[in-house]
Amino acid sequence: MSLQGTDAHRNADGTLPALVVRAVAAAHAHGFPYSCRPEQGRLLRLLAAGAPRGIAETGTGCGVGLAWLVSGAPPGTRLVSVERDAERVRVARQVFHGHQEVEILHGDWRRVEEHGPYDLLVLDGGGQAKGDGAADPARLLTPGGTLVVDDFTPATTWPPLFGGVPDQARLHWLEHPALHAAELRLAPDLSVVVGARPPGRDQWAE
Repeated sequence: MSLQGTDAHRNADGTLPALVVRAVAAAHAHGFPYSCRPEQGRLLRLLAAGAPRGIAETGTGCGVGLAWLVSGAPPGTRLVSVERDAERVRVARQVFHGHQEVEILHGDWRRVEEHGPYDLLVLDGGGQAKGDGAADPARLLTPGGTLVVDDFTPATTWPPLFGGVPDQARLHWLEHPALHAAELRLAPDLSVVVGARPPGRDQWAE
């Protein structure tokens, strides 16, 4: 989720995947401004290409971020998204009508736990599991899987601050014992935290 993220796609129409264009149009029609930004979407599409089995996100909105994920996912990858607003679920399901690999659930973000673990998990920066400690990457990610927490303002200090005090949500993921994590700056005013669950020793063996 990003403030004015839907409008940020206006000047990128010529470079957007067709499904993203469809989702952006639905978000505009629904009056939903908080879609992911194109910078986030391009990262999600890139990461989705390395997720051969399962992808999940929390906070579907009208489906813009999910459309970026679908546009990059390999054939056969299952995608699950959870949205707590019933009307936005209806809108997003229309966007993905005919995409049998996509399932959009209505409810609390914890519903992603019903179908995990995942190769890629995207946590909505709007607050759904962003830093409350409830989302357990050791349980929700496959070994070697990737987690993305979106919509931070780039850090300029260490520890990163929010409101003049240490940003506990960001530190939760950057220092999580189950992850190797780093902050990636996508724009001067936008960053994400990306973490990988280390593979087990058996996966390193040839």
